Amino acid sequence: MSIRNITRETEAGTQGRKKVVLVEIPTYENILPLASGYIQACAQDDEAVAAAYSFEIVSSPVTEDRHKLLEELAGKYADVYTFSCYIWNMKLVRWVVKELRERQPDAHYLLGGPQVMNHAATYLADAPENVSVCNGEGERTSLALLKQLMSPEPDLSQVPGLSFWSGGELVTTERAPRINNLMEIPSPFLKGVFDGYEFSMGILETNRGCPFRCTFCYWGAHTNSKVVKFEEERIREELNWISDNGLSGLFIADANWGQSPRDVEMTKHIVERSKETGYPLVVYMAAAKNRPERMSEITEIFVRGGLMVTQPISLQTLSPKSLDLVDRANIREDTFVELQRTLREKRISSYVELIWPLPGETFESFKEGLTKLCRSYADTVIVYPQLLLNNTPMYDQRELYGLTTEHVPSDVSEAEVVVATNWVSKDECREGYWLYNAMHTIYNMRGLFLLSGYLDTAGIVSYGDLFADVARYFRGRTDSDVLQLFTKSLADLTNYDVLLSGKIGHMILSTHREEFDMVLADYVTSQEWWSDPMARQAFEMDLIARPYIYREVVRVPDYEFSEITVHGLADPESFVVEVSAELARLLTEREVLDADAWGEAESGRVTLRINHHARQKMPYMPQRSLEHNANYCHGTVLRFREILPFVEVHTLEAVSADR
Repeated sequence: MSIRNITRETEAGTQGRKKVVLVEIPTYENILPLASGYIQACAQDDEAVAAAYSFEIVSSPVTEDRHKLLEELAGKYADVYTFSCYIWNMKLVRWVVKELRERQPDAHYLLGGPQVMNHAATYLADAPENVSVCNGEGERTSLALLKQLMSPEPDLSQVPGLSFWSGGELVTTERAPRINNLMEIPSPFLKGVFDGYEFSMGILETNRGCPFRCTFCYWGAHTNSKVVKFEEERIREELNWISDNGLSGLFIADANWGQSPRDVEMTKHIVERSKETGYPLVVYMAAAKNRPERMSEITEIFVRGGLMVTQPISLQTLSPKSLDLVDRANIREDTFVELQRTLREKRISSYVELIWPLPGETFESFKEGLTKLCRSYADTVIVYPQLLLNNTPMYDQRELYGLTTEHVPSDVSEAEVVVATNWVSKDECREGYWLYNAMHTIYNMRGLFLLSGYLDTAGIVSYGDLFADVARYFRGRTDSDVLQLFTKSLADLTNYDVLLSGKIGHMILSTHREEFDMVLADYVTSQEWWSDPMARQAFEMDLIARPYIYREVVRVPDYEFSEITVHGLADPESFVVEVSAELARLLTEREVLDADAWGEAESGRVTLRINHHARQKMPYMPQRSLEHNANYCHGTVLRFREILPFVEVHTLEAVSADR
C-alpha cells in the first residue's frame, strides 16, 4: 500500500508550478519517509523554490507490484523525480527509472543514497542527460539542483556533490560540505510535511555520524568519525509528534543510541509520552558499542515503562585478528559477561549481532566465538552474512583480503554477499552458515537449550562441537520443511534477508512444531551420550519448555516420555510435569527455575508448572502472508525473553484443582 499525496495542495495553488515527486521504496509498508521529508522541508524553506515547485512523496514497499508503482508515478507527470537508493531496493529503482524515463522523457531524475553515491559510472552507464547522482548528504545538493532547474538554461556544474552526463562526458562536481549544524535542516515533522497521514513506524534522527571506523560499515568511514547533533528541544517536539500521531513503532536511526548522556533523558521522554498517549509501543535502536552501563539503563527505562524493546549488543566478531583487520574494538569480555548477567536479572531481552565471514575469521574461531557467547548465557545470537557495501573501506579491499562475492538472484535487491575470504573457502563459508542454523534452532529457539548446556558443562560435548554435529545431521535430512528452508536459503543466498530468523521461528515454534520435535528426537536418540539419564531428562524438558511464538493453546508433544512425567495441561497455556530433583537442579543452574521455590531437595520428585501464558504475544493469523508473520516473529526473536515460559513449582493438589 503506497503513501500518496503526503503534501496536500489545491489545484489553484499548484498552477504554473513545477512538480517534484520524492520516491521512497522501503522494505516494509507504512514507514515514515524521513529522507524525502528532509528534502521537501529544505526545499519549502527556501522562498523561491517553494514558490516554483509543488511537492509530493510517494512511498511503496519493495513487495508491492512494480507495475502498479510505475503507473502511479507516471500518472503524476512530475518535472523532477527523486529516489532514495539502498542495497535492498536498487534493482527495483533502476527498473522503475528506466521505464519511467520512457514515459516521462522530459523529467529530471535524481538518485541519492549510500548505494549510488560515488558510483555514477555504474548507475549512469547509459549516459542519460536527465539523470543525476547525489554524492553525499541530500539536503544541500537537492536544493541546489532544484534552483538550477528553475532556470531556462540550468547549469548543473554549479550544483555541489552531483554527478551527471553533459556533452558526452560524465561530470562530477566538488562535494558539498558536510552539514555540521543540523539545525539548518527544517524539521519535516514540525513543518507539516507528514501531517494528516497514517504511519505505523516512525524514523527519527537525533544525530549524524559515528565515532567508529569499522571497515565493513559506511557510517563511520563516510562521516570521518565526527558526530553532529540536532538540538534537544527539537528532538522532544519531534517525539511528541510521533506520539501524538499514534505511530506504534519508533526506529531511532542514530548509529549509536546511548553514546550521549542526553539519550537517557530522551528515553525517559519517550516513555512519558507513551504513557500519556499509548504510543509508541515498540522501540528499535542501534545501541552504543562502548557504553554498556548506559545502554542497560536505557533499556531498563524502556522495559519498566511498558515499551517492547530489546538491547542489541553489536560485537560482529569475537576473533581478535578479525577485529584488528576491520579496525574495530569490542567491549571487554568480562564486561560483556557482567552485562548479560545484569540484563538477565532484570528480565530484559538482549541479542548479540555477529557478521560471518569477516576478514581474519576462520571456521574454528567462529565456532569458538559462538561457544563463548553461549557460555556467557547470551539471550539470542543473530549472525548476518557479510555484505560488500558500496562506499565502505572494505569495498576497496577485495584483493587484499581475498573477498569472493556473489550477487543475490533478485529483481529487487543488489546485495553482494561475501562467500569466501583468504581465511575461509566457499565450502567453509557454507559450513559456517549451517553451524549458525544449528545454533539458531537449538540454542536461540531453545530446541536443545537445556541439553546443550548440560553436555557443555559436563564436558561431554562443547557447544560448538554440538552445533557442528547437528549441522551435519541437518544437511543429511531431506524430509523436513524447516531444513529445506535452510538448504534453499543458502542455495539462493536469501539468508541475507533479516526476516529469515523470523521465518524459522514461525515454523519451529508454531506451524511445523511437531515436525521439528521429531527431527530433534531422531537426532538425540542416535547419539552415544543418549545413554546418559541426565541428557534424556534435559531433552524431554526442552520439548515441553520450548516457547510458543504466538498466543495459542499448547500441545503435549507426540513423544514417549520416559524421564519426566507429563500430567497434562493445567490450563490451555500451561503444562504440569513431574521431574527429578537432579533435573530441577539443572533448571536452577540454567536460570530457568528459582532455587528458593523448591529448596533444592537432594532427592525425590518436583512438580512444575510450565506456564506459556501469552503476555505480549500475538495470535497466529494464517490469512496473513508468510512475510507479514515473519516480520512479527523476527521482532519477537530479538525480544525472546518476553516469550520464554515461566517455570514454577506446582503441587499435585493444585493440578486436581486446575482440572
